[in-house]
Amino acid sequence: MPSSTSIAEKLDGLLAAFNDHDIDRIMSYFAQDCALQLPRGPEPHGLRVEGFDAVKAALNSRLEGIPDIHYRGDGNYVDGNVGISKWLLTGTTTAGQNIAVQGCDFYEFRDGLAIMKDAYWKIVE
Repeated sequence: MPSSTSIAEKLDGLLAAFNDHDIDRIMSYFAQDCALQLPRGPEPHGLRVEGFDAVKAALNSRLEGIPDIHYRGDGNYVDGNVGISKWLLTGTTTAGQNIAVQGCDFYEFRDGLAIMKDAYWKIVE
């Protein structure tokens, strides 16, 4: 099992990679059999995407849909093989909508790589 420090470092690295809009660096933190659960979708857990290529495509669409996306890190929490990254997402969609929303990602790690990213964010009305 990775140490709490190594998972916290991975969470920091993921945040930096997202802020650099570097999809290949983002994916270097993920296992081949990874999965992603997005906040919106047809099921109570949102939309679930499985497999490295599908997760990469889904995450890349987020970067493309909000070209100036930025995550301000608001803290990391680690328990065993689970890391939680709390953040404030800001940016402007390609349709011109300004976004500012708090959220968090629950990551599950195996052998030092993320096997699940489960994303949550506040609904701003």
